[in-house]
Amino acid sequence: MTAFNEVKNKYFPKLKLFTLAITRAHGKNHPETFEVRELFNQINKKTKKAGSARPDLDREFTQLREVTENYAIPEDACGAYEAVYNMLSETDKAYQIDAVS
Repeated sequence: MTAFNEVKNKYFPKLKLFTLAITRAHGKNHPETFEVRELFNQINKKTKKAGSARPDLDREFTQLREVTENYAIPEDACGAYEAVYNMLSETDKAYQIDAVS
């Protein structure tokens, strides 16, 4: 199993819940959380559609790095917010690792 598939299986169920939670809790002060949620939803959709093939997620991860300033956790972030950025960062890294292997 690839590194990306391992983190996908580990994190996507949590990310589905947590990305919604942070939009509700932090969306007013951090409007980027809505874009983070949308980008995660696109990644999730493309991953499901690709099945066992490697999905093309370069655009989504590039946008995530821009929107989150390379997954920099805001000072006023709650645990869920921090967890989302950490999980997305690990997923991004695993995706990049698989690209070179």
